[in-house]
Amino acid sequence: MTGSLTLLRRLVDMRQFDALHEACYSLPVMSPAEQVLLALAQAHLGQPEAARQALMVLSPAALEVDARVDLAAIHLFLGECDAAQALLEATRTEAPDHALLLARLAACYVQHQRGEEAIPLYERSLRLQPDVDVYQQLLRLHLQRENLPQAEETLAAADLFWAGEREHWPAPQAALHDQQLRGLRLELWLARDDNARAETWLESRHAELAEDDYCGLLTGYAQRLAERGRHAQAEDALRRGLRYYPEQTDLYQQQAELAELQGRLPQAISLLHRAIHLAGQQQNKTLPLRLKLASVATQGHPALARQMAEQAIEEAGALTPSSEMDAGQIGQWLAQAQVALAGADAQEQHYSGAEARYLEVLQAYPHLVPALQGLGQLYMQLGRIDEAVALFEQVLAVDPARGHAALINARRFPQDDETLIRLETLARRPGLSGPVQPGLLLQLAAAWEKRKDYTKAFTLANDANAASRALLRYDPVSHRQGSARIRHAFSRSLYEHRGGIGNDSTLPVFVLGMPRSGTTLVEQILAGHSQIHGAGELGVIPSTIARLERWERHTGSGRHYPDCVDDLSADVVAGITDSLLRELRETLPENASEVRHVVDKLPHNFENIGLIKLLFPNARIISVRRDPRDIAISNYFTDYAARHGGMGFAYDLRWIGEQLADHNLMMHHWNQLFPGDILEVRYEDVVSEPEREARRMLEYVGVQWEPQVLDTSELNRPVKTASVWQVRQPIYQTARERWRRYADFLSPLIAGTNAKIVHEPVEMVSLPVPGMQTDGIARYREGKLDEAEMLFRRLLHHVPEHATAHFMVGLICVRKGHLADGIAHMEKGHQACPWNVNWRRDLALAYELAEQPEKAQRVRGRHVGMDDRVMSVIDIDQDDALPLGYSIRTSATALF
Repeated sequence: MTGSLTLLRRLVDMRQFDALHEACYSLPVMSPAEQVLLALAQAHLGQPEAARQALMVLSPAALEVDARVDLAAIHLFLGECDAAQALLEATRTEAPDHALLLARLAACYVQHQRGEEAIPLYERSLRLQPDVDVYQQLLRLHLQRENLPQAEETLAAADLFWAGEREHWPAPQAALHDQQLRGLRLELWLARDDNARAETWLESRHAELAEDDYCGLLTGYAQRLAERGRHAQAEDALRRGLRYYPEQTDLYQQQAELAELQGRLPQAISLLHRAIHLAGQQQNKTLPLRLKLASVATQGHPALARQMAEQAIEEAGALTPSSEMDAGQIGQWLAQAQVALAGADAQEQHYSGAEARYLEVLQAYPHLVPALQGLGQLYMQLGRIDEAVALFEQVLAVDPARGHAALINARRFPQDDETLIRLETLARRPGLSGPVQPGLLLQLAAAWEKRKDYTKAFTLANDANAASRALLRYDPVSHRQGSARIRHAFSRSLYEHRGGIGNDSTLPVFVLGMPRSGTTLVEQILAGHSQIHGAGELGVIPSTIARLERWERHTGSGRHYPDCVDDLSADVVAGITDSLLRELRETLPENASEVRHVVDKLPHNFENIGLIKLLFPNARIISVRRDPRDIAISNYFTDYAARHGGMGFAYDLRWIGEQLADHNLMMHHWNQLFPGDILEVRYEDVVSEPEREARRMLEYVGVQWEPQVLDTSELNRPVKTASVWQVRQPIYQTARERWRRYADFLSPLIAGTNAKIVHEPVEMVSLPVPGMQTDGIARYREGKLDEAEMLFRRLLHHVPEHATAHFMVGLICVRKGHLADGIAHMEKGHQACPWNVNWRRDLALAYELAEQPEKAQRVRGRHVGMDDRVMSVIDIDQDDALPLGYSIRTSATALF
């Protein structure tokens, strides 16, 4: 080996690829071995195409052994493990004792889930030439296989070697290995269930490590806890770290990832906002944080996702090449930001724009997996299945696990057992979601079902759902109690006393039922009609409920939905329904003047029929029913993207059974309240007699028969639900009685379905008339203080802790000169709603009028800026992570 090659390979060992890149280009003439090292540097520096071009012109046969081993490293880094392994195994016959060759061949075996074969290769490599990276890889293998005595020995040997080697390494790379060895030490203790030792050691490191080193250790510890399913402990560790270092963005980001994983999206969004704010203050890159926030927000908050993606594009576009980041890396950031924006486009139904953006990215980066997968999912939604499959095949070449999962979702199953077994090994590899990857396990369950190995399929689905249940906050008892409150709130007396306040529009049509009952098929039939538009799962009703909840919390009423529906006045309902109709019309395509009806097919709206009928008495409602056993199996085998929302029940057969029973009781309640107003359709009848059932539905909606409604597979419109593949097929009956394949496993389902429905007695405040608060505020602003006070005191009679009523009574008393009584009421209101800056201002002025300047100063001092939106994330409650950003202006123009 020449002196220059020795130096260049030393740079590879120390992962100084920038320096390697520069050194190669400074050579007057590059030998083939040096060209290989340049390509290796390009691969690591985000220039995969340049590296691949080099591979195309380099002939392995013309290279020496060391150069072939380096060439294999390029293949490995680019994900071409088979090529790397073939090259190394061929070269091994010439150099059986080449330490680096053995280590890289072991890495190939690890990629192919042949860890037991990799261990002796790593051990032999270390005997020939100790290396800190190889020690770490061997230690990880022992930990994965729970070979704890061997792991102890390997860690001790690694520590001894590194103690003598460390001083020869550049500081950044030495610090990286320090961090990795510390993390592996923690992992070993966790594997031995020696939690106390791990916690004590971790706490002691706080005093001796720099901030970044300690926080890096902490995030690694949290990751390892999550991999063991101990997510609460992981979050607790991060919170402790934030008490030490409240401005560490990495801790916020990881806490956000854990919150997102457990379905607490508002908290995740708030944490990421905080991290972005801090990164900006520290003049650090906010780009990766904005991309993460765009990803989190895409489903429920597309406008926020778009804003973050656009800001990420702007930030990436402003970057200039430097020693820390070259043009290739900047291009990668910009491409990822464009992919995020394309995702926001697709979510907001700007499909042509999303497609154009994905294609533009892929033209520059044809192997970028997020772009390939994003465009493939878009094509699936649009019914362009073959084009989607072609993209997923490209993903498969780069990332086999993600590629196979996407192909299985498109019903393109692996044909050999070996691939399925290899994928299952990947699915059972620990990650942030826990000891297994539930989504991949469910995809594999579908593949084994296709092969008619139903026991294997159910076992995989069972394992996947058990892992997801560990992350769920779903409470079947709470759900059952909530269902009882809905039935109680939406009683016959409500409609008798609030009659005539709804909107007469017949534009909305609601298709609802248990998830996986056939709602998508029914919507597809309706949407085939020239006068009906199928808008998909809009969620406009749940959004209305969420706004009502926010309003009640903001006013401090202490009430919640559905209790608060008795406070809806005709004016409020008019505002709500106008907004809803506007949202429905915005879903219409251009030149849709003939459309008379818009279908919202959110299945769980079966719980919201009472509110729908209050808002839109003439709305058409179609309830889809199906054999409950088929519903159960279909849910149990489906990986819901929103599993931590309303779909939490779907991860346990007993919970599914209880939900089915609750659904039946709920529909019985609605049919008693609205006899003859709800059309019931059975899925089995639709697939066996599609024309008869289609005629029934169209007659019910109020439109004439059109035969094209039966051509559901030809309907040209996007579909985003879990039925995205099925609805592109002609109406078929193969899903009927699917449950029979799994009859031996259904006892928990039957127990849950047949168990007696029991709930606590429902106690609910009932207001005699709606709108006392809004009417009281209106009287106050008109200067009619006595009338306003009477309304607010009447409201307090029914809801004694109502914050707005207390504050307004106090404000009126102060204006009448009754300072002590007024301040007492204002304090009660302010304590319940401390975020209301207007109330804080008014209370401070009241204290000044009462000659209590210290209290006035203390109240004013609570202002923290940004309209009270800045707060310590440590103090954010998991269920209340987004501080309200608005307030009710209760003061008159001239104070007091």
